[in-house]
Amino acid sequence: MVVAAPEGVWGLSFSQDGDGLLDQLLAAGLIAHRVGSSDAGGPRACLQQQWPQARGFVVVGACGLVLRLVAPLLVDKQHDPAVVVLDPRGQFAIPLLGAHAAGAEALAERVAALLGGQVVRTGSSSGTGSLALDQFGTRWGWRRGPGGDWSALMQQAARDSGQLVLQQKQGSRCWLELEASRRLPPVQALAPSDADPATQLLITVQRGPGCRWHPPGLWLGIGCERHTSLALLERLVNQQLQGLNLAEEAIAGLASIDRKADEPALLELARQRHWPLRWLSAAALSAVAVPTPSAVVAAEMGTASVAEAAALLAAGPGAQLLQAKVIERANPGEQGAATLAIALAKEQWAPQRGQLHLVGSGPGRLDLLTPDGRRALAEASVWVGYGLYLDLLEPLRRPDQLRLDGRLTEERQRCRLALDLANQGVSVALVSSGDSGIYAMAGLALELWLAQPDDARPSFTVHPGISALQLAAARAGAPLMHDFCTVSLSDRLTPWPVIEQRLRSAAAGDFVVALYNPRSRDRDWQLGQARAILLAARPASTPVVIARQLGRVDEQVSLHSLGELPIETVDMLTLVLVGNSTSYCRDGRMVTPRGYPGAELS
Repeated sequence: MVVAAPEGVWGLSFSQDGDGLLDQLLAAGLIAHRVGSSDAGGPRACLQQQWPQARGFVVVGACGLVLRLVAPLLVDKQHDPAVVVLDPRGQFAIPLLGAHAAGAEALAERVAALLGGQVVRTGSSSGTGSLALDQFGTRWGWRRGPGGDWSALMQQAARDSGQLVLQQKQGSRCWLELEASRRLPPVQALAPSDADPATQLLITVQRGPGCRWHPPGLWLGIGCERHTSLALLERLVNQQLQGLNLAEEAIAGLASIDRKADEPALLELARQRHWPLRWLSAAALSAVAVPTPSAVVAAEMGTASVAEAAALLAAGPGAQLLQAKVIERANPGEQGAATLAIALAKEQWAPQRGQLHLVGSGPGRLDLLTPDGRRALAEASVWVGYGLYLDLLEPLRRPDQLRLDGRLTEERQRCRLALDLANQGVSVALVSSGDSGIYAMAGLALELWLAQPDDARPSFTVHPGISALQLAAARAGAPLMHDFCTVSLSDRLTPWPVIEQRLRSAAAGDFVVALYNPRSRDRDWQLGQARAILLAARPASTPVVIARQLGRVDEQVSLHSLGELPIETVDMLTLVLVGNSTSYCRDGRMVTPRGYPGAELS
C-alpha cells in the first residue's frame, strides 16, 4: 500500500541489523525519516533534537537503552510523542510510550503487520481486550475535545465497581457492537449535569465540559461576494459556532458553489483549519429544498441557495439544517459579504476522511496473506466480507475491530455497506478470498465508488492477494510458464453462449486455461460442456490439475488427463487447470515449457 509518509515520525536504529528494518518502514510510508546506526549524528542525537516537535519514533534497539535515553526528555502524556521499540528481527513491536494519547499502539500495529511480527501490549485496556476510552474514537473518524480529565475517566472505568456515565447524541453507533465495548463497566443513565464532569463521556457535536468525542457531523455551507476578506469569514464562522455551542472538531468540511473554487479567502480558511472542500454545481444546488431561497441569488448564481443547499448536500443523506443562512457584512477595512449555513449529518458524514480497502485474503492460510493485506486489516476499524472468508482471518482481528458478515450471494449489499461506512469517515476492509481483483469484489466496489462525486469519495486502495490460480500452479509444478487465461463457468452473471465463445477462443489460441466456479449442485453440466469444447482442439492426454480447498486443512491437488477428467469430484471449492498442447506431467509435476533461448534440454 502506497501512502503518504506520516510527517514527524522518525525511525531510529542502533545496530546494522536494524537498519534494514528502517528501510522497509520508510518504503511503506510508516516513517518519514530514518537515522541508521552509521548515519552522521546518529540516532541518539536525533532523538534528543527531534523530541520536542516529533509525532513519534520507531526505535530498533533494546528497551532499556531507549528508556534511559527518553527519561530525561519526558514532559507528560499530553505532549510526549509516541515511542515504539522494535527488536532487530522485527518480531515484536512494543508501544513503550504514548500508547493511547500519542498513538503508539496504533503505530505498533501497523509496523507489526508490515513486518509479520506481533504487538506486545502492556496497557490495561489493550491487555484485557477492553475499550481504550481515550483513544477509540479516532478509529471511527472522531476527534477529541480539548477538555476533560481522560485519566480520571479511564481510572473510573477500570475500577471493579466503576460505572461509566455516557451520552451519545451524534455519530455512528457501530462501536457499541465491538467485543471491547461489551467489557465496559455498566453505563449510568444520568444526564451530564448529574455527574462529575471529570468522569463522564459525551459523543456529540457540541462543545462543553467533560471528556468529549466529536464525530464529523457538521458541514458549513458558505456563499460570499468576490474578494471577501478572510477576517470576515473567520468572524462569521466563529460567531455562529460559539452561538450554537458547536465544536470546531466536529466540522467535517466546507462547501460552496463551484464558481467560488478560486475564492482566496475560502481556500485559505479551509487550509488553515484543515477542512476538506466541496465545490457544487448550480444545478445540484438548485435541486435542494431550502427554507430561505433568494431570487437575487438565483439571478446571479443560477440557484436560489448557495449556503443552505451546499451545507445540506455536503452533509449527506438525511442531513438537516442546524442553522439557516446568516449574513455577515464587512467591517471597516474589510471587503465583501458572506452567508453561512450549518447542516448536521444524520449520523456522521466525512467521505474525504474515510478509507476503503479491498483486501485479497489469499487462499485462507494466514501465512499466505500478503504483508500489504495484513497491514490494511490491522488499520481498518471494520471488516466486511463473506462469513467463511472472515472466519479464516479471525485470529488477526482485535476486540476493537468490528466484523460484519454477509451472505455469499449479497456482493452488492456488502460493497454498499462498506462504502457507506467509509463515507462516514471510517477505515473499512472489504475482504475477498484470493485476489479481490479476480472474480471478486474490487470491480463492483470501484463502480459504486466512481458513481460518487470525485470530491466526495473515501480513498480507494486494492491490496492484491494470492489467487487460487497461483497457488494451484505452485502446488502442481510450473503449468503457467506460457500464455494462459481464466474463464468462469458460472452463468449466473454471464450468459452461457458468451462463456462458450470464450472457451472456444481459448482452445483455438492454445492457452493454458484455468476454470473458476467449475461446478455446483445446481450447475452440474457446464464443466462437461467445457471439457468437450477443449477436447475439440487438444488431445485427450492433455494434463489437468484439480485443486480443491487450496491453502486450507482439507487441501487436495491431483493430476488427471482431459479425456478422463473426474467431473463428479469437482465442486465450487475447486479450481480446474487445463494444460495446452505442450504441457506434460512427469514425476507428479506438471510443466508447460517456456522455451527460453539457450535453455533446451539435451
